[in-house]
Amino acid sequence: MSPAAKAFSDWNLDSRIADAISIKGWKHPTEIQVESIPVARQGRDVVGQARTGSGKTAAFGIPIIEATSASGQPQAIILCPTRELAVQVAEELTWLQGESGLTIQTVYGGTDIEKQAKELQSGSDIIVGTPGRVIDMSKRGHLNLSEISHFCLDEADRMLDMGFFPDVLWIFEQMPAREQTLLFSATFPQEVLDAAEEFMNNPVYVMSDDLEVEVPEIDQFAVRIGRSNKLWVLGRLIANMGDDDQMLIFTNTKRMVELLEDRLGKFGMSATGMHGDKAQNRREKILDSLKEGKIKIVVATDVAARGIDVDGITYVVNYDLPDDTESYVHRIGRTGRMGRSGQAWSLVSKEDMAALDKIANTWNLDIPYVETPELPDGMTRDPVRKRDDWSEVTDPFGMVSVALEVGSGKATKRALADWIVSQARIPEIALGEIQMSDTSSTVQIHVEKASYVIDVIKKREFDGVALNPSIVEF
Repeated sequence: MSPAAKAFSDWNLDSRIADAISIKGWKHPTEIQVESIPVARQGRDVVGQARTGSGKTAAFGIPIIEATSASGQPQAIILCPTRELAVQVAEELTWLQGESGLTIQTVYGGTDIEKQAKELQSGSDIIVGTPGRVIDMSKRGHLNLSEISHFCLDEADRMLDMGFFPDVLWIFEQMPAREQTLLFSATFPQEVLDAAEEFMNNPVYVMSDDLEVEVPEIDQFAVRIGRSNKLWVLGRLIANMGDDDQMLIFTNTKRMVELLEDRLGKFGMSATGMHGDKAQNRREKILDSLKEGKIKIVVATDVAARGIDVDGITYVVNYDLPDDTESYVHRIGRTGRMGRSGQAWSLVSKEDMAALDKIANTWNLDIPYVETPELPDGMTRDPVRKRDDWSEVTDPFGMVSVALEVGSGKATKRALADWIVSQARIPEIALGEIQMSDTSSTVQIHVEKASYVIDVIKKREFDGVALNPSIVEF
């Protein structure tokens, strides 16, 4: 059980697990698996830092399966922050156990509680569930936590973000027979570290030395664009998708999921929305269709996307930037899975720029600003027409800065102001500060008059000189 194992075969795993891994085509463990599996197989408590898509399910799943017998009595429980993730984890454990004969039962809300209770009563060895439903089943007498020997907390930081940590701590306290605790998290807020210290026995910490996150094979880009034209950029990204590509678009609200799904559809781009208010069976059908490649584009909130584990996702688009830096890492981890290539695009308005800087600085990421992608060869019309978006070029006082190709060598500030006022027939108060160099000027024009004034200037000459006005962006 050397931590330096370069192949699963080096570990002398239970033959049933080894056969399942071989059938799956896995040969080499990921970094988190290399670091976690050997010590967890020894029965040690483990705190692991692992992102979604890093292979963490197998990192805790293999030791748990090996330590569990097919007795029909719950011996292990794995807590997940969402229903979708619980389903995903259970599915992976089911194939990972091979012919072990273990019964793996999911316990989560949004489904018939009596049906789940009957399934539990029929016998189960490993429980995968969400905190609320696990507590409910325990209090109703359907799930006896007192005999659980192996406990795993998956995506602990998300549990904290979603307000589940009091429930998690309650569950911790109901397991006096617990022999091993495994805790996995992409980041480690202080509350998570405190819980690890309180409830774990001399754990082995498998985590990075700093907050730098390596995202191999993922190209990250940002496009500076106003909200009015985010759909235009998104249309360009979709137009550049290949036949085998799949895209996951993130928004921050359920309402925006619905709006974006509807608007994309109206522009001839089929997308499927996914959020917490959709029925559980509908969400599971969406996931199945995504895995099968029948759905190419999904629009989702962070919570709804937690269960999405699809290798085929090649584009992640942050239509809205996330509310916290950790969520950005979770989002972009949805592409570039298991060594595959992927792209992450963030659509950044003027108000978002500080948030993107924070994300990049926190995680030491290189997220360059780039131009909106060109249309693919042979495509002459944008799926979505670009709109004028004055909000992105207006200062806090409502002024738009316009560059003109005339300087102090040809005019004075006073003469230029008088000419604009007379040609456009606007009140002088609509003009703001004028700055001049020898060959050019910058004139502030109130946003209510800016478009009209620019159109007038384009058609006329100042003392025989074409001014060629252009908007100065921040």
